[in-house]
Amino acid sequence: MSENNIDDIYGKAILDYYHGKKVKLLTFSSIAGKDELPLAHLFRSYKEMPTLEQMALRLSKGKILDLGCGAGSHSIYLEQNKLDVKAIDISIGAIEVCKLRGLKNVFHQDLWQLKNEKFDTIIALMNGIGICGTLSKLPAFLTHLKSLLTPNGQVLIDSSDLVYMFEDEEGEIDIPASESYYGEVQFYLEYKNQKSLKFDWLYIDYTKLETYAAEAGLKCEMIYEGGHYDFLVRLSLT
Repeated sequence: MSENNIDDIYGKAILDYYHGKKVKLLTFSSIAGKDELPLAHLFRSYKEMPTLEQMALRLSKGKILDLGCGAGSHSIYLEQNKLDVKAIDISIGAIEVCKLRGLKNVFHQDLWQLKNEKFDTIIALMNGIGICGTLSKLPAFLTHLKSLLTPNGQVLIDSSDLVYMFEDEEGEIDIPASESYYGEVQFYLEYKNQKSLKFDWLYIDYTKLETYAAEAGLKCEMIYEGGHYDFLVRLSLT
């Protein structure tokens, strides 16, 4: 989640859910308005995960970093399969849940403070590209990920192209003129009548991601395209 989410509403909600409480975590976005985040989604088994996530987990190898691990489902699967995984999240509540679920190598840590470590695989799933926030921050985000890779390392990261939000009944795309990229979205969360601060979350189209990756010295390879403008890519050193 975003660094702006200082009160960790997200963490409180998933911790309550883990303890069997009735939880309703609402999301409010600048593009889609009010919605509910189904927290059971964060506790899925491997068999319950979509193909995109299963593929990313199957491709993970070596020393692995799970970036923005949430409730830890991806790392738990990897750890159960005897893989060396380090899971990090900036949500204290999420990290507590991960530990309660038995995840061993999990840390309350900010990606930007992660230095002097190298990984063979970095996974960032459930729109992992969103972590960087805005398009203007994407170059620094990709450069930092690159600095954490071993020479033959890979980043497995997903996103969705929000262009479908601007498609009319005839299939024509009409994106309103704006100074900002259409995939830049602002969110805030609400739980138990408490609201988080607003935070930025990025969705990106493949072509733009490929361009930015090349500028950062990374090869961008399409691994999987889902049925609703979602996709998984592999980033590797060129």
